Amino acid sequence: MSETIQIKRVPVGVSARHIHLTQEHVEILFGAGAKLTEFKPLSQPGQFAANEMVAIFGPKGSFPKVRILGPTRKATQLEISRTDAFALGLQPPLRESGNIEGTPGIRIVGSAGEVTVDKGVIVAARHIHFNTSDAARWGIADKQLLKVRVGGDRGVVFEQVLARVSDQFALDMHIDTDEGNAANVCTGDFGEIVE
Repeated sequence: MSETIQIKRVPVGVSARHIHLTQEHVEILFGAGAKLTEFKPLSQPGQFAANEMVAIFGPKGSFPKVRILGPTRKATQLEISRTDAFALGLQPPLRESGNIEGTPGIRIVGSAGEVTVDKGVIVAARHIHFNTSDAARWGIADKQLLKVRVGGDRGVVFEQVLARVSDQFALDMHIDTDEGNAANVCTGDFGEIVE
């Protein structure tokens, strides 16, 4: 009797540059009592792209319209690609979201004010959000490093893909724009976990 092969297929999302803000910084940038308003929902439950955008300024360059993702967080964090980092004149480390100690800072300008943070700029490590049920079904542990094959005319195998497991997550792989462009992958494509 042949063994059934389980295909571990995951949707891929290509994540453009974006910023997460604390409520304190939202109010500095957009005025006292300001709250983020939803532009559109994201793949993760409760997460959304906000209508509000900010300008960011680095030592060498700037981006005039960077989308804020909500809801607010306990720390302000800018997630960019390596190409973005060159344009800004920064050298942020490759990090898991939320790990911002020892990272560069940035100047952020909103419609009502500005703030300069002394840390918080990262190139986000490629990762997959797993709901606990999906992770259990496939035998995947939180923080495990995986390989994911993405097909197509420029197919690649992404290595060092970080598994993030929570009952609050929906199954979704996140890569940045540099990675998406290199592999000719678009949001809505699928990858397969191969190891």
